[in-house]
Amino acid sequence: MDALKVGMKHVVEREVTEAMTTKRGEYRVFSTPSMVQFCEAAAGELIAPHLQPGQGQVGIVVTIRHMGPTPMGKRVRAEVELTGIDRRRLSFKIKVFDDVEQVGEAEHDRFIVDLDKYQAKLKKKIEG
Repeated sequence: MDALKVGMKHVVEREVTEAMTTKRGEYRVFSTPSMVQFCEAAAGELIAPHLQPGQGQVGIVVTIRHMGPTPMGKRVRAEVELTGIDRRRLSFKIKVFDDVEQVGEAEHDRFIVDLDKYQAKLKKKIEG
């Protein structure tokens, strides 16, 4: 995690598949929940190589603005920038584009967790 620096950037591109869409009239378009997942995944990809063994990450805040439709079959691109580091809390700004225009933007925070502690807490919750 020490290698993470404010200003680091990452780009992720994907095709909008049917599973990522909702129906609007006669068209299937990139859904807002899929945009949220895309933004979280893109931020996660930026930091994953920098985690220490035994560390994982979880999303804790997403603020999103879905600005325009993207038809199924088109490509979307997330441009992620790491904008803040507060101990284990990481903040990102993300812009989402299709082939024509910017279609979204997000602010997103992720938290670095110790997997053993996280899984122990989860196990306790599952077992009631």
